[in-house]
Amino acid sequence: MASALRGGEVITLRAPLAAGKTVLAKGIARGLGVTDIVTSPTYTIVSEYAGRLQLTHVDLYRIDGEEEYDQLAVNELIDSGTVVVIEWPERAGTYLPEGVLAVEITIEPNGDRTVNLPGALTPSREDGTRP
Repeated sequence: MASALRGGEVITLRAPLAAGKTVLAKGIARGLGVTDIVTSPTYTIVSEYAGRLQLTHVDLYRIDGEEEYDQLAVNELIDSGTVVVIEWPERAGTYLPEGVLAVEITIEPNGDRTVNLPGALTPSREDGTRP
């Protein structure tokens, strides 16, 4: 997935607790060449990493609705050309832009994970902006 990213993409990770959202975010970071240790940003809410592309990892678990989301200025980060990975996107309400790559992880009764990609990824331009 990371090799296809050009900057400006938004990837949302929707899943229950302990389903592997941060593990997937770590894999994306590794694919972008991030060498820092990537951790869940639950308490910091927003973490930024340098790699082939700038990666911003956002965890909205602790925010309480659209107003708090707006105060985080996540949409400004999205518009900056960085790759933005958002855990718990449902907490943002209607504030997320269209054209995100929506990843859904479910835990099967046997403990296996199923990953679905029902969303659309809007390609970015060479300058990092979205059409």
